[in-house]
Amino acid sequence: MGLFEKRRARSFLNWVAAFDEANPSTHNGMPHPQEYNKRQKYGSRVTDVQLYTTLYKVYDKFGLEASTRDFVGHSMALYTTDEYVDKKGMAKDCVERIRLYVNSMARYGKSPYIYPLYGLGELPQGFARLSAIYGGTYMLNTNVEEIKYGSDGKVEGIRATMKERGEEGDGFKFETKCSKILADPSYFPDKVQVVGHMLKAICILNHPIDKTDNADSLQLIIPQSQVGRKHDIYIAMVSSAHNVCPKGYYIAIVSTIAETEANHHLELQPGLERLGKIEEQFMGPPIPLYAPKESGEKDNVFISKSYDASSHFETMTDDVQDIYRRAEGQELVVEGLKEGTNLVAEE
Repeated sequence: MGLFEKRRARSFLNWVAAFDEANPSTHNGMPHPQEYNKRQKYGSRVTDVQLYTTLYKVYDKFGLEASTRDFVGHSMALYTTDEYVDKKGMAKDCVERIRLYVNSMARYGKSPYIYPLYGLGELPQGFARLSAIYGGTYMLNTNVEEIKYGSDGKVEGIRATMKERGEEGDGFKFETKCSKILADPSYFPDKVQVVGHMLKAICILNHPIDKTDNADSLQLIIPQSQVGRKHDIYIAMVSSAHNVCPKGYYIAIVSTIAETEANHHLELQPGLERLGKIEEQFMGPPIPLYAPKESGEKDNVFISKSYDASSHFETMTDDVQDIYRRAEGQELVVEGLKEGTNLVAEE
């Protein structure tokens, strides 16, 4: 980024910091949906094109170069495609995403991201602890054998069997009642549809990735426009610092959404080349991505989407909010832990 581009980027970020939806003086002459609705109400003749500002026009107003737009949209705002650029009224959403990125950087230092020690398996463990605190029950090694529905077509409960691995006998069979079920696609194959395929390669390295200041963990996003694709390529790397591999080794995961029917390794090639020398590489067949066919309101079975190729969990956060909205009929409001709650065991 050259000197003049740094100035333009700084001007853009200053606008992001000062933006206040309720204060038109901070909009820098770029109207938004509220202003459009207001003028429509009072019969203004200003056209839709003039009022609904797209991010493309915002970028143009600040004169940002293509590489800067890619960084802002894909690395800071975490949009997975370039579709957001031409959608009208996206300024507020983009501003909120960038602010979250900047605030996270200020809070955590070198990176806006945090990663659990011992790998992502710690996340369900944290969920189990929190679930228990709020009265939930977390069951392992349990096979759901039947979903029970009432005469009105709504779910009423499940029949399941709990059995430890290697345990002899039929295990512990039980039934439980419920009024709603929240589940991932694997439990209801007849209620989901394939919406795409994910490509993923797990690579073992014995060196940090070049030009990353020898970082022991990182996330790299290769914007689609820079490699002639419709979807970004993601690289997530962790190391012994996270207790996931021996000292001196690094684990890198390269992923994207499949856009062709064959030669899928070529779609990941830009990401694989960025890693440098690879000691071992593991790549399976394309992984189907599922999405629910219906909202779940008819039978009270609310199904999530599959994990996609992104390495930052932004889309999964959106999915959690969506499934909560469908199940509860209201927006999810995260209030934090109860006062005095401590999920970390004292040593």
